[in-house]
Amino acid sequence: MSMLVGKKAPAFSTDAVVKGEFEENFTLNQYIGNKHVLLFFYPLDFTFVCPTELIAFQDRIKDFEARNVQVIGCSVDSKFTHWAWLNTPKNDGGIQGVEYPLIADLNKTVTTNYGVLAGRYDYNESNELIWIGDNGENAVAYRGLFLIDKEGTVRHQVVNDMPLGRNIDEALRMIDALQYFEEKGEVCPANWEQGKDSMPATAAGVAQYLGSH
Repeated sequence: MSMLVGKKAPAFSTDAVVKGEFEENFTLNQYIGNKHVLLFFYPLDFTFVCPTELIAFQDRIKDFEARNVQVIGCSVDSKFTHWAWLNTPKNDGGIQGVEYPLIADLNKTVTTNYGVLAGRYDYNESNELIWIGDNGENAVAYRGLFLIDKEGTVRHQVVNDMPLGRNIDEALRMIDALQYFEEKGEVCPANWEQGKDSMPATAAGVAQYLGSH
């Protein structure tokens, strides 16, 4: 699994579904210089934990927009499967109402480049190409999440195993911390939230903070 923090986010150009419409050659680069990007991966459409996450991101989309953050979802499904899921009502297991882009990574290149593909391809003793899944998993993505700044650099990443859904509040907290640091130049200590004390990145700053908490 790759560690991308501090590195440029891998670029991509792929099919996507955006607000119910197909879009070809959807790129990460269109946002560089203008927005922060929250790119998250999930295993598959029409599954169980996944719709709870995608709908949870949509429920908080105005909070992301207020922070000038573009949310993008990605799985190894095709654009047609994305479209079908987006047009399926929630009470039938669908995600109707989700409007942020869902990119289709059918050839698994984006998932591989971000280091969240659950396993690898290899050759067996008969020289046949086979899939070796982590813990028996199919060739799908772990629940990876990447916060990318306006310069295109990954500043935060977290990867969950398949059964473990993400916390949207924590994703927003990390965005707030990054944007606060970018604006103020001070660092954010453990459990920092908007309105709480930050501190200078100095020994004196640490001592003062610890002494007052």
